[in-house]
Formats: sequence, C-alpha cells, structure tokens
Amino acid sequence: MEEGGGQTSTFPFETWRYRYIEDIGQEVIIEFVDSCMCGDYHMTLDRSEKDALKYTPNGGLTLYEEMGMASKASRFTNGGLEQLGQSPFNRDQGSKQFERLETFAKLNKAPAVKFKDLENELVSHKIILNPMPFDVRADFVKVTSDTVLVPVTVQIKNRDITFQNKDGVERGTVNIFGRVTTLTGKIVQTFEDTVQVDVPAELLPKTAQNASVYWKALPLRIAQNRYKLDIVVKDVNGDRTGTWSRSIQVPDFSEDRLSSSSLIIADQMEPVATKNVGTGNFVIGTTKVRPRVQGSDGKPISFKRNQKLNFWMQVYNLSVDEKTHKPSATIEYNVMDAANKAVIHTVESTETMGNVGDQVTLQKTLSAANLQPGVYKIEIKVNDNLSKQMVNPAVSFAVE
Repeated sequence: MEEGGGQTSTFPFETWRYRYIEDIGQEVIIEFVDSCMCGDYHMTLDRSEKDALKYTPNGGLTLYEEMGMASKASRFTNGGLEQLGQSPFNRDQGSKQFERLETFAKLNKAPAVKFKDLENELVSHKIILNPMPFDVRADFVKVTSDTVLVPVTVQIKNRDITFQNKDGVERGTVNIFGRVTTLTGKIVQTFEDTVQVDVPAELLPKTAQNASVYWKALPLRIAQNRYKLDIVVKDVNGDRTGTWSRSIQVPDFSEDRLSSSSLIIADQMEPVATKNVGTGNFVIGTTKVRPRVQGSDGKPISFKRNQKLNFWMQVYNLSVDEKTHKPSATIEYNVMDAANKAVIHTVESTETMGNVGDQVTLQKTLSAANLQPGVYKIEIKVNDNLSKQMVNPAVSFAVE
C-alpha cells in the first residue's frame, strides 16, 4: 500500500533488509531490479522501476486509479524521485525524498578507511629504515566466466611481532591494509583488518619460529587482467611498518582451453560444514585450504618430516563426451627430487571420480615422513583424452 496498492506485473526484483548498517542507520531496505530480464540486478532509487506495466495505459492501476480518485498520468507529472501511484499511505513520500537520496548516496559511497596512516604509506612512498618484514602469496581460482577469486595470504613470523604481556598472555597486534588498483590507478578493492596473536607467556619462546597467517579472498574481473596489489602492515606495539607492492595478472580461463587454478601447497586441508561452504578464512568452495607462503629469500616452502603436505588444485574446461556426458581425462601426480627423478608417481582417471563434469577439484595429502630431507617438486599433469589438451603446473617444496 505504501507504493500505491493494486495489482500489476513486475520485472524480477529483490528487497534486502538490514537491521543496521554502520554510518547509515537502522531498518535499511534496499531494492534491486532486473529491468532488462537478463539477470543484471541493479540497486534502484525509484521503487516504481520494477513495475512492468508502468508505461502501459490503464495497466497495473493502483487502488485510487481503479476507483477514479487519481489519474495514472499524475505519476509522471508530480515530479520527485519516484513515479508511484497515490494512496492514503504515501501522502508524505515527497517529504522523505531527501532521506532516500541521502541513504542511496551513503550506500554508494566507498567505506571509510580506518587505517589512514597505512593508506598514507601507499601515497608517500617514503623510505622505511627498519621495515616490518612479511611475505605475500596470491592465488587464482575461477568463479564465473568473467570473474576470478584471488585469495591473498599474508604471512608474518612471530619473531617480528612485538608482544605485550597482559594477565599472563602475550598479545601481538598487527594492522593490515591492502588495495587493488588497475594500471590506470582506479581502485577496485580495498581491505583492512586487525590481526591479534595471543600466546601464553611461558610458550612465547617456543612459538617465535612459527608464523601467523592472514587470508583475504578478492573477486576480480578477467576483462581487466592486470592489476596492482599494494599491502601495508604495521606492528602496533613495536610501531614498525612494512610495505609490499606487486603486479598481479589474472589468468585467462577461456572456455575453449583446458586450464587450471593455482596449485596450492597447504599445511591444512579439510572439508568444511555445509553451512560454512564458501565462507570463512581459507575456505575455497567446500574445503578449507591454508596455503604455505614462500619467503622473500626465494627458498622453497619448507615442511618438517612430522607434517602433512596437502596439494589442492582445480581443473577447468574438460571436454565432455556427447554420448556419456562425462569427461575423459587422466591425472598424474609426480613428486621429483633435485635430480628430477620421480620418487612418487600415481595416476588416476576421471572415470573413477564419480559424477564429475567439465570442472574437477584435485586434493591429495602426502606425509613428509615418506621423503628424505631435500628439495622436491610436485607436478600435476592433466591430460584431456577428448580435446588432446594438457596442463602440468608444478611447485617446489623442501623437507627438513
């Protein structure tokens, strides 16, 4: 009734209700309309935009218009932001237009930056005499035909974090600010978080050699395939700052070419509960995958012999047989030593993987105790028997 009442036909639309949004207020209602009927929903300021019969004479009349108490033409002559029909429940909608404009402007505004000091580091480019060291890894996972998920992993060694004792617990605090821009300087993603590391005081010396890991998944468009990623990290207690800046190129996952995601070596890999699928730290799809990050010294990712090595990768655009509607591919796992000799070799086929389509997720776990100390390389070779295409990503790692 607050939109005029009556009955009409509509374009597809969704109404999202938020109990509270910071800096905007309570009971915030946002409407999205697919006016092209093509799945392209956009946030609308005019609630009448979803009315498919708005421009049809005598079609989709409101209650007042049906009773002859109002004219449909008056919707377009009264002015204002919205072209809603009159009703007893919306007589004051004119006075609320500035409130709707303000809310709409705030919803479209970029979130306020909390760590202005870290943002200024990206602008000033000043030389840091005692920088805060950290390592970064960026992976690439296909989401849709035009979108790639880029999980960014930041690793900081505990010995580089300044801890403060409070009630027998040593706490280290690190602020992280990141920004993704196009080569022309347009900002496409910004993220900032505070990470706290709590360690019992008596265990702090033992955990000094360990590392703390932060993870953020960023969706990026394939059309703009090259971006710049800047990250600033600040040790709050030690008042040290470090910066990291690299160009990242989003791979082309064209549907006519066999391709794969990043090959991730992880120290943790486990399925997640159904309610947590696709959400949470280190979660990609149905699996929690915590990557190991290679250090800036260029040395391979290292594992101790009492640890598990986990390998995760997705394969895209497998050809599907027209008769069986199934792919036909073989997957070879090769672990090779420094002399390029295979010490572990296993082969499996998509025929034994159950119900798989043109995309398949590969997950393998290996005990480091099966390998002698040294440097190795894991290669996963995927041969598509139908399209005769192959991908064979490889990553080096070390066993101590």
